[in-house]
Amino acid sequence: MTDRPVPDRLPSGGIPPIARLLGLSGLLPQLAAVALLLSGDPQSRYSALAIAYAYAAIILSFLGGLWWGLAARTDSPPRWLWFASVAPSLIALVTAWPWMVGLRWPGPSLVVLGISLIAALLVDRALVRAGIAPPGWMALRVPLSLGLGILTMLAAAF
Repeated sequence: MTDRPVPDRLPSGGIPPIARLLGLSGLLPQLAAVALLLSGDPQSRYSALAIAYAYAAIILSFLGGLWWGLAARTDSPPRWLWFASVAPSLIALVTAWPWMVGLRWPGPSLVVLGISLIAALLVDRALVRAGIAPPGWMALRVPLSLGLGILTMLAAAF
């Protein structure tokens, strides 16, 4: 067996190419929901909105889990990080409330989720500044958070 040299830097700034590929492919479900909404098919409208909502809520919660994991692997994480880590799941839960009580949904909830996904970049940037996130973190997070946040808010327009 031959040992392969380990590059000093990965081409994507410290993020493995598979992570970038899988991350970007994670935009496909939201893109499909928006495409379905753009088709104008009235029979699939509610399903497409529900998928757009559920996917955005799941990914927002996933981000909180990422932050929790980064905090847990850090010797002395900042106290704010623990709170920031649980906020995404709570936001996702609160955005389901209108649906649970029969109010207008999911339009306003999609807007809140979209804004929250984009605002998550502030936490990501703070993680980089604190040296908690790996190199290249923002190169991965910016297109994913902006992409999903914008697609989510676009779904709200329907």
